[in-house]
Amino acid sequence: MEKRYIIAIDEGTSSTRAVLFDIKKKDIVAIQQQKFHQYFPHPGWVEHDAEEIWQKTKDCVDKLLLKTNNPKQIAGIGITNQRETIVVWDKKTGSPICNALVWQDKRTNEFCNTKLVGRIATTITKKTGLVPDSYFSATKLRWILKNVPKAKKLIEQNRLCAGTIESFLAFKLSGGQTFVTDVTNASRTMLFNINTLKWDDWLLKLFEIPKQILPEVVENEDIVGYYDFCGVDIPVAGLIGDQQSSLFGQACFHKGDIKNTYGTGSFMLMNIGEKPVISKSKLITTVAWKINGKTHYALEGSVFNCGTSIDWLKRLGVFETSPQCDRMAESVMDSNGVCFVPAFNGLGAPYWDNNARAMISGINTYTNFGHICCAVLESIAFGVKEIFDIFAEEFKISKNGLKVDGGVSKSDFTMQLQSDILRTTVQCAKQYESTSMGAIFMCGLATGVWKNTKQLEEIYSSSKTFVPKTPKSVVIKKFKHWQNEVQKALTKNRGIL
Repeated sequence: MEKRYIIAIDEGTSSTRAVLFDIKKKDIVAIQQQKFHQYFPHPGWVEHDAEEIWQKTKDCVDKLLLKTNNPKQIAGIGITNQRETIVVWDKKTGSPICNALVWQDKRTNEFCNTKLVGRIATTITKKTGLVPDSYFSATKLRWILKNVPKAKKLIEQNRLCAGTIESFLAFKLSGGQTFVTDVTNASRTMLFNINTLKWDDWLLKLFEIPKQILPEVVENEDIVGYYDFCGVDIPVAGLIGDQQSSLFGQACFHKGDIKNTYGTGSFMLMNIGEKPVISKSKLITTVAWKINGKTHYALEGSVFNCGTSIDWLKRLGVFETSPQCDRMAESVMDSNGVCFVPAFNGLGAPYWDNNARAMISGINTYTNFGHICCAVLESIAFGVKEIFDIFAEEFKISKNGLKVDGGVSKSDFTMQLQSDILRTTVQCAKQYESTSMGAIFMCGLATGVWKNTKQLEEIYSSSKTFVPKTPKSVVIKKFKHWQNEVQKALTKNRGIL
């Protein structure tokens, strides 16, 4: 039977969803989405129930399969996921032994700040391309092995599995027959050598993690298993971490192509080709994808808070829906000197300060919610500019535009501001689900729907393009002021400036 559809699982930080892509229409035709619980057992601790994620993922996928009327029309199921979040489960029962520790979790900050320093930090960066930080999976996994009693017993019985979210979902989809991870997610664990593309013995010893509990590492377009739905075996193929998936879904297939995703956090990636290059400015070097034996790498700048800043205003009752934030910001001339530093979970690139704190400054008796909304949206654009400028400086690229996706990219106010501050074009993807599109593209390549990336370039298209309008002198002055305020939020300067 002719294959008509591809399903992509897009497992995010706050919800899981499945999207149905019509191969002939070249478009997403249905989406199922369910939110799952967030657990905060202690300040700075963030957890998910991996079993809840699996049940809601399965429910979303099954509902889409029922929509198609015939599961034999499905070419395959791809998976893209929140990266760095670690799940540990029993191979025999398939049940997690504790809650998953989320990428936002900060419980291992002290270990990172005291143990992963000096020569050790330098070696970690050379091997992994990462800056030692609790953001990545290794210290979270170490914590579980030392603090969850059941872990040691299962290791002795050779029954313990540890992996990121896509690894757990692939295991469950395949009925426990598949225990794998892909190179992009492996490269976010701080246990994977991006030069050799293998789990690194030195790193495993450093973090006291036995290799046998880790999954096999596969290419992104590999078929890794089959999901049995009503007696039909559907290939599970095309595993890829969410930000790399967005890069692929935005057709950034060429060296120098740049995209930014505005989601819970803000993540900018640039395709740097087939050789890993370490940044001088504490940006991350990561595996972008591996196809047909060829590995592409990316440089990444992660801003921890983006959509979370808008959600914070919503929780405070400033507005009821996110689009209202735009309207309130547009109701004033500018932020009237109000400045916001979005450091709810510390600051990511290029500062990497886990203990930095969010702050608002410049408030006076004339300040209203419109000024504050404007300052929050400005902070998103300013954080992106810091990363974009480093890309341009270190790699001598021409500022030939930025491709964008994610929820906040729907904000015309923010995207116009982004174009103004970057002094370049900002191109919004026609399909906001660019992260899902990356998994769809990978799955399609794996199952023979498409033969190469040239065919994928024909599918990608943009919806809106923004060009600079505000005078450069105005936005640069605001940006410099914002950078000065960021310095006050940093741990080393707080209470001094």
